[in-house]
Amino acid sequence: MSPKPLTASLLLATALVAGGAQAEADAPTQQVQQIRNATVKLTYDETTFLIDPMLAEQGAYPGFEGTHRSELRNPLVGLPMPVQEIIDGVDAVIVTHTHLDHWDEAAQALLPKEIPLFAQHAADAELIRAQGFTDVRVLEDSAEFRGVSLHRTGGQHGSDAIYAVPELAALLGEVMGVVFEAPGQPTTYVVGDTLWHDEVDRALERYRPEVIVLNAGAAEVDGFEGDPIIIGKEDTLRAYRAAPEATIIAVHLDAVNHMTLSRDELREYVSEQGIEDRVRIPADGDVISVGPDHAGR
Repeated sequence: MSPKPLTASLLLATALVAGGAQAEADAPTQQVQQIRNATVKLTYDETTFLIDPMLAEQGAYPGFEGTHRSELRNPLVGLPMPVQEIIDGVDAVIVTHTHLDHWDEAAQALLPKEIPLFAQHAADAELIRAQGFTDVRVLEDSAEFRGVSLHRTGGQHGSDAIYAVPELAALLGEVMGVVFEAPGQPTTYVVGDTLWHDEVDRALERYRPEVIVLNAGAAEVDGFEGDPIIIGKEDTLRAYRAAPEATIIAVHLDAVNHMTLSRDELREYVSEQGIEDRVRIPADGDVISVGPDHAGR
């Protein structure tokens, strides 16, 4: 018995399903790859940024003096892939500030000196130029790069009490975050090394990001135990509530000595709070793809 021919309505339904699947496959996706620590590779279609590269081998540097667990050597773990694989395909580098765990000697030696590089202010730009880089740009407010809009945001790398100590204020210095926008892409906010601050609230209100990358390791300096210099688990919950449609990606965990919050502890907290539907805690090397529905996978 020969099969019956497809009816017109069934043909139409089949075409619609196939067309929908193809449209979903063709929809623009953004990729956020956790490399290690605060080092993230962010790709919008064909434009890729390497953010805060720390590329040294495990144990290359002493622990940060005057911080939690300073007896440990940094980085605490190795890179999840060869350095060349990390660098391949990178169109520009963004250095939110020049602390060693965001811009280290290995990155300075290994990255091409002509690569476009964005810094937070003239002082950092001058330092990076002195290290041999020839295309250093200051992200004063906003800039365009290959169809992607970059917007500088502010923050504070510790509490008012910590910044009241002149030596710590000088050590911690200034920091920035960056918002990325491009047509057809989810707006992404890389918050940077800050605790929760008015500047974070302003950025959330102004840009309404659909992806938020949090430096969430709750790092601490000696003498201020319980008063971290970057976001921790409670502010991960705060971000979840403040941006009710955003995918939140937690990084800056498990890789340098002064972090007091581990991935395992953050996962447990996220589960206890029932917020795992929109909070991602990638392992080193993991890639999170974010499509038009903003759901990180």
